[in-house]
Amino acid sequence: MGSKNTAGSRTRSSLSIFVVVGLCCFFYILGAWQKSGFGKGDSIAVEITKQSDCSILSNLSFETHHNDESEIVDSSEPKTKVFEPCDDRYTDYSPCQDQDRAMKFSRDYMIYRERHCPTDDEKLYCLIPAPKGYVTPFSWPKSRDYVHYANVPNKHLAVEKAGQNWVQFQGDVLKFPGGGTMFPHGADAYIDELASVIPIADGTVRTALDTGCGVASWGAYLLKRNVLAMSFAPRDNHEAQVQFALERGVPAVIGVLGSIHLPYPSRAFDMAQCSRCLIPWTSNDGTYLMEVDRVLRPGGYWILSGPPINWKTYYQTWKRSKEELQKEQNALEELAESLCWEKKYEKGDIAIWRKKVNSDSCKRKSTNFCEPADYDDVWYKKMNTCITPYPEVTSPDEVAGGELKKFPARLLAVPPRVVKGLVPGVTVESYQEDNRLWKKHVNAYKRINKLIGSGRYRNMMDMNAGLGGFAAALESSKSWVMNVVPNIAEKNTLGVIYERGLIGIYHDWCEAFSTYPRTYDLIHASGLFSLYKNK
Repeated sequence: MGSKNTAGSRTRSSLSIFVVVGLCCFFYILGAWQKSGFGKGDSIAVEITKQSDCSILSNLSFETHHNDESEIVDSSEPKTKVFEPCDDRYTDYSPCQDQDRAMKFSRDYMIYRERHCPTDDEKLYCLIPAPKGYVTPFSWPKSRDYVHYANVPNKHLAVEKAGQNWVQFQGDVLKFPGGGTMFPHGADAYIDELASVIPIADGTVRTALDTGCGVASWGAYLLKRNVLAMSFAPRDNHEAQVQFALERGVPAVIGVLGSIHLPYPSRAFDMAQCSRCLIPWTSNDGTYLMEVDRVLRPGGYWILSGPPINWKTYYQTWKRSKEELQKEQNALEELAESLCWEKKYEKGDIAIWRKKVNSDSCKRKSTNFCEPADYDDVWYKKMNTCITPYPEVTSPDEVAGGELKKFPARLLAVPPRVVKGLVPGVTVESYQEDNRLWKKHVNAYKRINKLIGSGRYRNMMDMNAGLGGFAAALESSKSWVMNVVPNIAEKNTLGVIYERGLIGIYHDWCEAFSTYPRTYDLIHASGLFSLYKNK
């Protein structure tokens, strides 16, 4: 649906599943375009309903309860509402990243590319239609390299980036060779070079951030190395880049580094990169790089491939003067030093910095630290030009914020935020009990629907992720989970989720999610309706 219910409208084939914990049955989200007699989704839904014990609360009443006894409910009124399909022009509608609405906002700090949700009178209450000819996407890992053209009928990038191997149009499919602007010969070779400096192979690096991701081939090829990347790019003239990523089965959201904080907690990512993302890192007194520093873990790595790196080779191609580029690189080096980053590598088109594990070893010139605050309270909050301070340590070798185990041991180890009591109400014991509970729940889900865990559902979402127990119980190379922590949740647990080696995002479910239609196979909700009751 448009506006509030966009997530529920998506389907990647004849069946998407919406699991609601706390109700006795499962809900299968079927778009209006699916009523073609194919029947697979309907037959599974009916079978699961038969297996569900809906008689547990036999006295449950779904009628509205009014305090005014004089008010009479007309039982002849229909008890269900049927949402009709939207007009075909809304096939790829993203309510809070609508191109027409975006043009009304300022271009300063990329504000017009940020989230701007529809007003009440602009909201749609209809089902988003799939494009004509839409078919079941290829399963992983084939989907990494091939997408049905009918599902994302957009050739723009295949033409514009033809020489960079982003995407190629081949008859009724789009092929993704794994190239990028800074790695036209493939993401694998590029990642191999990074791995010569960064400990990617041994589980030290698990979570990664790709700023300005293109079609997310970096994230796609990191997956086989057991690294989970959160990729984002704006909805701009490269119209379908995030849509391509999700259709391929790669985690991605529509987003931009603009005037407000990224929707991620502090110390979330083990590695971040900009591969010719063209973000002006030294502009605005370095605000954008300070935001990357906020979300980068102590000991984490930042990769820059693109301007101004290797400017002596490219200054003519970039149509910029040597003096300008030299000045930009000098400013970048000084900024990185002020952030307590140490350059580890520069060769050809690639430079790599490592963030120090704590502030004791820093030789900072800057004292422009952010005021004491909750550095994870970032939803719709404006960025300030200031440096997020490290958590305090008691020894020179201690990792600020706590050291993490290597993945996969990290998944079930007690996260530092829990050990240090940084999440009110969450103890070591309650965290371990939550893991046991979700392992039990997921096993029950699998008994009811044997497709869960089979690879049939590639892109999953947990709308109210808590401590990430649902995603942890499902952890597999066959699927990934977008763990959403609502901005109104009683406990801010997204930092814990990242410390487990999982990924996620903050969001307000009174608004549309930052994605395209038809991008998730399974959507899970536990306690969500209770959380938003009367909201």
